[in-house]
Amino acid sequence: MRKFYLFLFLFITTVGFSQQDAWIYFNAKPNSQFFFDSPLEMLSQRALDRRTNQNIALDFKDIPVEETYIDQIKLASGITVMAKSKWMNAIHVRGEQAAINSLALFSFVSKLDFADKSLNQTGKIAKSTKVRKSNKSKKTKIDYAYGSSSNQIQMLNGQVLHEQNYTGSGKIIAVMDAGFPGVNTTQPFERLREKKQILGGYNYVLRDAEFYGGVSHGTSVLSAMGGYKENSLVGTAPDASYYLFITEDDTSENPIEESLWVEAAEKADSLGVDIINTSLGYFDFDNEAYNHTYSEMNGATAFMSRGAEIAFSRGMILVTSAGNSGGTSDPYIAVPADAVSVLAVGAVNSSETKSSFSSVGPSFDGRIKPEVMAQGQAAIVSDAAGNIITANGTSFSGPIMAGMVACLWQAFPQKTNQEIRNLILQSSDKFSIPNNQYGYGIPDFNLALSNQLDVASFSKDDFIIYPNPASDFVTFSLPEKFEMGTVFIYTILGQKILEQKVTPQSSIVSLKTLDKGMYFYKMESIGFSKTGKIIKE
Repeated sequence: MRKFYLFLFLFITTVGFSQQDAWIYFNAKPNSQFFFDSPLEMLSQRALDRRTNQNIALDFKDIPVEETYIDQIKLASGITVMAKSKWMNAIHVRGEQAAINSLALFSFVSKLDFADKSLNQTGKIAKSTKVRKSNKSKKTKIDYAYGSSSNQIQMLNGQVLHEQNYTGSGKIIAVMDAGFPGVNTTQPFERLREKKQILGGYNYVLRDAEFYGGVSHGTSVLSAMGGYKENSLVGTAPDASYYLFITEDDTSENPIEESLWVEAAEKADSLGVDIINTSLGYFDFDNEAYNHTYSEMNGATAFMSRGAEIAFSRGMILVTSAGNSGGTSDPYIAVPADAVSVLAVGAVNSSETKSSFSSVGPSFDGRIKPEVMAQGQAAIVSDAAGNIITANGTSFSGPIMAGMVACLWQAFPQKTNQEIRNLILQSSDKFSIPNNQYGYGIPDFNLALSNQLDVASFSKDDFIIYPNPASDFVTFSLPEKFEMGTVFIYTILGQKILEQKVTPQSSIVSLKTLDKGMYFYKMESIGFSKTGKIIKE
């Protein structure tokens, strides 16, 4: 989403860089007890309920920044306050280096942190780095007319959840992006508008409530989750509700955007949001002195990544695009995909092959990145005019995944964010052999649903087969009192083509040698027999 305009670049080069960006950290929150005693003054009831459901206690990070501290900073000569963060107990300021350094004299200031690390007393001279081009960017069965968007949903077995009425209902997703023009007027978002699923939003860049402006990247991102145009586009969470936050300034690249994102994430937390989708990524800035380095991709350095980790600790799930630098000399993930607890999503094409542009891992500290993959090449989305188009980027594999996360969490509302995250990873096709190209692979949300149903919804005396339909493997689960069984698989003409012993320790049957189509199975054990159909996709 980065755009360079020559006249703007020249202006910044000659004038803007005399101004520095920095974070000012405070050492106290004098009114903490008031907020602990009156939590509804800082968090909505829905946010508090989310905490209660996940046994998350209120803490110091939840307390708002002391406004009298901010007021005093604003009075300092040559200082502009750009953003604030209660989680970090900090503000983002802009001004001359000397003016920012003078803020250390305030008794309530604990430290200063310049975006240009060479200006920090404990910092090292920033290394010269190559500038890389980055693009941030059991109820009645439901049978959607997915049209051309069917592949990106069926790749994740998302249609199975939809058929069981898990369509994101009751879940709230906050979308952090560059703008949402057309969402308030065009047909693919009419269903969201009519059902009042757009709950609100805010433009943090311009500090106003006009969030239907800006750049249309966010429009397309939202459409991958909430869009609906029969036989053309069905989003992965068409019945979820959404907040739309503009945190990305498409006219420049500056660390303030990280701070605006954290501020918006704090607002999302306070509103009771369940999932945050971020189809943005930061590594290089207009002022090269601000650039991140690969060594900072450790989940604990960048302001935005630290904020993402705190957001997860509040009980939300963070879904972020891995980045679009896979085909460059610097192919690694960007902020905040490096954060430990986010679901960083890479991109594959319609055939489930990794897209060349999709950023790779590992994180600098050696963790598997990205975590999961979804279709991001020739993804079906809507533009600002309501046209259904194809688009490339992890910007779209991210929201496709985020919508499915909402559907799965709807199915298991009592599960914590960590438990839902684990279910998704464990359902992925490379879970046992992850790598830094595909992460844990492509999740099978039907398998995630079935795995959990095996524990939560069925008794130990039930016979379970999942997933079905299946692609490569199917799992047979015998009732607890049976220690061994034999599964037979037949063609529709009655020809036996597979026979395998099944035990609680060895219950997975490979279907890789079978052609696509319908088969019959028979499970036999002592005093037990069960027959049924298997669909090989």
